[in-house]
Amino acid sequence: MKNVMMKGELGGSISLDSLANKGVYGLGPIEFLRGELLLLDGIIYNSSVGDENSMQVEEIESVKAPFFVYAEVSKWKSVSLPSSVTSLKSLEDFLDKLTPKNHEAFPFRLKGKINSADIHIVNLPKGSKVSSPKEAHEGLTNYNLTDKKVEILGFFSRKHQAIFTHHDTFIHLHLITEDQKEMGHLDQVDFDPKNLKLYLPE
Repeated sequence: MKNVMMKGELGGSISLDSLANKGVYGLGPIEFLRGELLLLDGIIYNSSVGDENSMQVEEIESVKAPFFVYAEVSKWKSVSLPSSVTSLKSLEDFLDKLTPKNHEAFPFRLKGKINSADIHIVNLPKGSKVSSPKEAHEGLTNYNLTDKKVEILGFFSRKHQAIFTHHDTFIHLHLITEDQKEMGHLDQVDFDPKNLKLYLPE
C-alpha cells in the first residue's frame, strides 16, 4: 500500500486469476486505482464507478492489483459478538483483545444484516500520477448503505500498518451486499451484534 500511496506504483503486480481457487479470500484495489476487488472463496468481484457515480459490480475471471492481501482458509468457526461490538472501532478492539500479541495477520468474515455502512470505491482519473495518499484518493467515490444483508471480509494485523491496513488501524475490510449489487472498501458500519455473525479461521 505504501508503494502505491507514496511512490505511485499503480500498475498491476499481482494477477488474481492465479489466486482464484476455492478457499482463497482476499481484497485490494484494481490496478491504477480504478476500482475495488474482493475475492471470496475463489470468486473475484470487481466494483467500479460508472456514469453519474453509479456503482457497477461484476464477477470476473482475471484482473490485476498493485497490492492484494489474501489467505487460504478451508474451515471457518463462528464467534458470537458481544453486545458492545456495534461499529468498526469496537470490532477492532474486540479482535485486538481476542488475539495473542505475537499472532500473525489473519482474515475474518462477518455475515448478516447491518443498519448502515459507508463504503468507497477508488476511481483515480486515467493518467494520474500519485505521490501522496491525498493524490491516491482523487476521484474516490463514497456510497451509503442502509438496512442491507451483507458479507464483509477483513484482515487484522498489528504489524502491517501502511502495508495492507491504513496507518491508523489494524483492520482493512471490504463489503459486498447479499444481492452482489454493491461492493467497496468499508469505512464505517453500524450494526446490532445479534444480526451479524463473526467467522474466524479454525
